[in-house]
Amino acid sequence: MAISRAELMKHVSIFNHVLGPVMRGPSSSHTAGAFHIASTVRSLLGATPERAVFAFDPGGSYAHTYVQQGADRAFAMGLLGLPLTDERFFRALELAPAGGLDLGFEVRPIPGADHPNTVQIQVQAGASRLDLLARSIGGGDFELTELDGWPVRFDGCAYELAVRAELAGVPAVLAELQRLGRLLGPPVAHKRGAEALVLASRTAPAGPELARLGRLPGVRRVLQADPVYYVQGGAPLFQSAAEMTAQAEARGLSLGQLAILSEAQLLGLEPAAARAEMLRRYQIMEQSVRRGLDPDFQGLQLLGASAGRILQAEARHGLALGGPGLRAAARAMAVMHVNGAMGVVCAAPTGGSAGTLPGALVTLAEERGLDPDRIARALFAAGAVGAVVARRATFAAEVAGCQVEIGAAGAMAAAAVVEAVGGSAAQACHAAAIAFQNTMGLVCDLVQGMVEIPCHTRNAAAAANAFLCADLVLGGYANPVPLDETIDAVYAVGGMMPSELRCTAKGGLALAPSALALRPQAGCAGCR
Repeated sequence: MAISRAELMKHVSIFNHVLGPVMRGPSSSHTAGAFHIASTVRSLLGATPERAVFAFDPGGSYAHTYVQQGADRAFAMGLLGLPLTDERFFRALELAPAGGLDLGFEVRPIPGADHPNTVQIQVQAGASRLDLLARSIGGGDFELTELDGWPVRFDGCAYELAVRAELAGVPAVLAELQRLGRLLGPPVAHKRGAEALVLASRTAPAGPELARLGRLPGVRRVLQADPVYYVQGGAPLFQSAAEMTAQAEARGLSLGQLAILSEAQLLGLEPAAARAEMLRRYQIMEQSVRRGLDPDFQGLQLLGASAGRILQAEARHGLALGGPGLRAAARAMAVMHVNGAMGVVCAAPTGGSAGTLPGALVTLAEERGLDPDRIARALFAAGAVGAVVARRATFAAEVAGCQVEIGAAGAMAAAAVVEAVGGSAAQACHAAAIAFQNTMGLVCDLVQGMVEIPCHTRNAAAAANAFLCADLVLGGYANPVPLDETIDAVYAVGGMMPSELRCTAKGGLALAPSALALRPQAGCAGCR
């Protein structure tokens, strides 16, 4: 599968797209991505809609899993203007009508649905109506691709202005936008008949200026979408694994140190502020580990909580071997318990893979007594690897299978381990590469459309495997296929997978008789 220059050159933020968002499980595509889409729609409309209809194509993933994975609740939370992490999430479908929102979901063919997570949206508030097309593209990332029939590309990383005007009024609109400044690039005008839609991305909101734009001759409508992420006003220091290893070596930096500088430059942050934000996200990871290890944890749909019992069994010397790998695996499962119960986790890089990196790093921090600075650097190293994956491929299992979710998380965790113990940037990338090479082809066959089986044990295995891959490279294994080429191969393999093996619950373990016979447990978070 060829990778376009546009894909290679897109700017990916570690905070915006890799180690985040802080979200509610079970799936970043279905909860975080859906929430971001709905939040952007609400922003464009400028109010809570009175009526909203979300339509999913029957050939996509949303059509088969939007109920089990909470996408309907996430869409509702975004339209209502409530935080996704709010406990009212579980009552979102009840809160919608109470808040004056008539909310509907449909499954029907969508012309131009070019992604498994495509959604067509119609919203109305008073006389204002919007018709939109969007897609959730993995890890909470999204793209709004159509607005009232006009092509757009809003991705939540800037303040987006859309000005509909008569052709004669376009020069005045362009001049006013240039006068406003704070632009991330030149405005773009799409022409259709006697009208045009002028689009501009800005680093700051247009407040009173919106009214001034609306009063220009020939202007018919002005809309603004607020960002859902940090505004990306800069550029990263690298676009590939080869570039980041070369830069790290030239500057005498580790991969984590280079990634801190790159993220700070991209988002306009001080490096100290970037470290502090990363440690805040690590605290979310630690909290999800602790919560999932509670012996009384409940809320899963198909599985019983077992992570705490596994660690108890090791403490009693009741296991064959035990050790740090086993403890990392149990902690990874603990996070997935929380994720599967629609609890709060940090996507790493997705909800379905949120356990792998915390399982490995929380364990390593305990075993090695890591200080906060080393923990932050390890997470930034993991994020750097994830950023390259996002640029060259995808985090969406709907597109390329579980290999780009839990497989990517395992690669990121291996790089984090190398960084944490003082390895070089090149060693971190090689450890990530061999972790990825050994999960290539991993399908997404979630049982009954729920992020539990086999997601829990795959996260566990990936967390334990991160230590193995790191030690192989640190011990002298010479990896002959570099990370960039490995990622390209993984993405190509994903393109060869049939849709049945890409998050539709139509193949693999999902069709096993025992899997089909499972029934949701009473009181589970995903039950209606």
